[in-house]
Amino acid sequence: MIIILHGWTYSLDKWQEFEKNLKKERFSFKFLKIPGLTSETNEVWDIEKYSEWLKKELDKEKGKVVLVGHSNGGRIATYFASDHPEKVAKLILMDSAGIYHKEFLLQIKRFVFGILAKVGKKLTTSKILKEILYKLAGEQDYHKANPNMQKSMINLINFDLTSTFKKIDIPTLIIWGENDKTTPLSDANLIHKLIKNSKLKVIKDAKHSPFYTHPKQVVEILKNDL
Repeated sequence: MIIILHGWTYSLDKWQEFEKNLKKERFSFKFLKIPGLTSETNEVWDIEKYSEWLKKELDKEKGKVVLVGHSNGGRIATYFASDHPEKVAKLILMDSAGIYHKEFLLQIKRFVFGILAKVGKKLTTSKILKEILYKLAGEQDYHKANPNMQKSMINLINFDLTSTFKKIDIPTLIIWGENDKTTPLSDANLIHKLIKNSKLKVIKDAKHSPFYTHPKQVVEILKNDL
């Protein structure tokens, strides 16, 4: 069974063509609805809580699964696979989040998120000021999230998975868009280096969501690998 964890999105619409191609190849698969995103929750989440949630979901499956994670879903999949290798036959990371960047612009983003988390309620009367801070952070996903999921996002982006990638010895396939600007190709190369038992496939001209722009190519890669 292939279990798929989507990224930071509130809809699976962009996965439709990818899903059609999986069905054509007769793959057995399931998309999980992630709490706070495609599944409602009023709680604040962190990486450990998501891992606990995922274990409960995978306990329902018979035997090991092929775990696919895109972007933030890759972050969750990575952490889970390092904690519960007995549950995962193969890990597939697609333009995964998890590498902690120290570049100046990303430090600004974390700083702005911190301000918003602390004084967000005080800013509710100043829509213009909030818009300026969101643009400075360069993160519309944060803007769209409810207050608890904004706190959840801060928890997640501040968690560095570099040492976690090193612990993984499950066979891992890394699929990446050549022109990804959200999680750059340099992240893919680093993850490939950190996970010893891994392969890297780069999709030419693709950006952060190759499952959407190049669904046939991604499924072909999965077919050849699995």
